[in-house]
Amino acid sequence: MNILGISAFYHDSAACLVRDGEIAAAAQEERFTRVKHDHNFPEHAVQFVLRDQGLRIDDVQLVVFYDKPFRKFERLLRTYLNVAPLGLPSFLMAMPLWLKQKLLMPKVLQRELDYAGPQLYPEHHESHAASAFFPSPFERAAFITFDGVGEWTTMSWGRGAGNKIKLEAEIHFPHSIGMLYSAFTYFLGFRVNSGEYKVMGLAPYGEPRFVDLIKKELIDIKEDGSFKLNMKYFTYLHGLRMTGARFEKLFGVPRRLPETEVTQGHMDMARSVQVVTEEVMLKTCRHVHRQTGEKNLCLAGGVALNCVGNGALLREGPFADLWIQPAAGDAGGALGAALFAWHQYLDQPRRPRADGRDQQRGSFLGPVFSPAEIETFLRQNNAPYHRLAEEEIAPASAKLIADAKVVGWLQGRMEFGPRALGARSILGDARSPEMQKTMNLKIKYRESFRPFAPSVAFEKMSEWFDITHPSPYMLLVAQVAQKRLNPDAPAQQDKLRGLAKLYVQRSVVPAITHVDGSARLQSVDDIDHPLYHQLLVEFEKLTGVPVVINTSFNVRGEPIVCTPEDAYRCFMRTEMDALVLGPFLLHKHEQPAPKEKFDWRKHFQPD
Repeated sequence: MNILGISAFYHDSAACLVRDGEIAAAAQEERFTRVKHDHNFPEHAVQFVLRDQGLRIDDVQLVVFYDKPFRKFERLLRTYLNVAPLGLPSFLMAMPLWLKQKLLMPKVLQRELDYAGPQLYPEHHESHAASAFFPSPFERAAFITFDGVGEWTTMSWGRGAGNKIKLEAEIHFPHSIGMLYSAFTYFLGFRVNSGEYKVMGLAPYGEPRFVDLIKKELIDIKEDGSFKLNMKYFTYLHGLRMTGARFEKLFGVPRRLPETEVTQGHMDMARSVQVVTEEVMLKTCRHVHRQTGEKNLCLAGGVALNCVGNGALLREGPFADLWIQPAAGDAGGALGAALFAWHQYLDQPRRPRADGRDQQRGSFLGPVFSPAEIETFLRQNNAPYHRLAEEEIAPASAKLIADAKVVGWLQGRMEFGPRALGARSILGDARSPEMQKTMNLKIKYRESFRPFAPSVAFEKMSEWFDITHPSPYMLLVAQVAQKRLNPDAPAQQDKLRGLAKLYVQRSVVPAITHVDGSARLQSVDDIDHPLYHQLLVEFEKLTGVPVVINTSFNVRGEPIVCTPEDAYRCFMRTEMDALVLGPFLLHKHEQPAPKEKFDWRKHFQPD
């Protein structure tokens, strides 16, 4: 049976195809349209998942949408009525879209898909919970979902066993830990629903001096992790902004405008909201453990992308094991909705893998391009290249990285979710003290403080980081192993404030070591991505270090690349030194001059 899951019209539209209970293909619409966080109907993603499996829409037996539009509309309408007349501009902006499109979802699905079959609409947080539990390696587990808001729900917890999930408790809008974090994201000058990870990256440069103020004035946190927000400081109920004058007056720090200087006060605010968020996550985790008695925990929802908080749950939480949905945000709702239909609605059995691995296949669920397709593109564009034998790809790439070259890397199926996992990545030498600044300013064209993540060969992970738990999806932060740290770094950093700390060499892999000695790591084994694992093995042979920088293959404001054409364009627009497309190696100095005549940077909104 073929089930098509859809998420659309809010944030990160996506499509997922589940075939007889197996996740067959999944992708976000943004990768095809090149519009970051594209919220429109995922026309291209649907076309891909069907084409990938050799199917037509007539071969689909059930279409599942990831939430209940009428219930979401009820929340919006009641909210507007409760705050009227303050919300009138927002109301007038939102209602035409709802009345013409979102409330007519059954007709929209029929029209957009040319599909006349049955449809199913689970709740938003049921889709998140299903995406957390059903692909996990556990026969049974507790789950927690945190995000901004679904229909009414902003956080839920429950338990899954066999082929069923059950939501047992919820927190409702407007009280939302995701919205609290987004309010700070907005105040700090970053884009809501896009820049939250910047706040997380900025936090270690600050001091938690506003924690008590946040807990006194903004959020009342109970021992069980439940909470209420003081809505007098927030404007998202009735306006197009997250915060207003009261919020700014409370902290005595001016709201940062986008692209302006980040002050110490802004860094302190980032650190403070991160600390508060981790407190909510930990208290909720402990409460859920007490209530369920389960030994395993699954996470989904946008807040589950807070890898610093996830690392704290792993280190300090009571659960023995933890699994996080790689596409934890709304895109993953498409996957969860399809699995919910198969297991919960159709009552089909679920059998966790005997080897203890999850069922998401490394999240390599997107398009793949054959050597013939890549070579055709290169020839059509007169791009000089060198064809490598299969056994030469990893050693040649490792040698380039060891020689301080920045390498674009497109191999195999594209990742599903927000993280580059070694299929659509830009790779660099983690040993270089200058590489973080170089890649931020000359490759990614973004703020210098933004940290880079390491990929490490799984079998060497615990030699380089204080963690034994696999981290294949780059969703856990751990400390760099003590023996790899520079013992003089703390004293050097104590003399500095803010971004000046960036230039202290903190470890033997400084380009991926954050100012607090941590790193957001990806562990790579030879099962889900053997070629990328082999690159790490070859790099260690050359350098003695099984760690490289892995950052997403894109520039600031652009989605991760999908096709060889996307990759080549990004390669030519930046100061990358080399590009490896499948078995083809391209050197920048051999390429013809780019033909673009316009300023492409103006095409992308700051992320």
